[in-house]
Amino acid sequence: MSRITVDQVKHVAHLARLAVTEEEAEIFTKHLDAIIGYAELLNELDTDNVEPTTHVLDIKNVLRDDTARQWLSQEEALKNAPEKRDGQFRVPSIIE
Repeated sequence: MSRITVDQVKHVAHLARLAVTEEEAEIFTKHLDAIIGYAELLNELDTDNVEPTTHVLDIKNVLRDDTARQWLSQEEALKNAPEKRDGQFRVPSIIE
């Protein structure tokens, strides 16, 4: 017995604004039924003593520390600018 029907697949496709043929609906029904069956199989596993995790690997934060440091001066930041005015980058206008 199928856990999902062709009508349900068509309904979801309609909600997602997807055009599916009868043949595609049959194929998607079989594929989705297999996915649901696998999820049900996973539900049979005993997970009582398993701690919840957010990742399968024990990954630590690999980012550097956020420390304050001296940054470029305004003159240094603008020294290679093709055009500048009043201490700012000058760019072509795109609004007419």
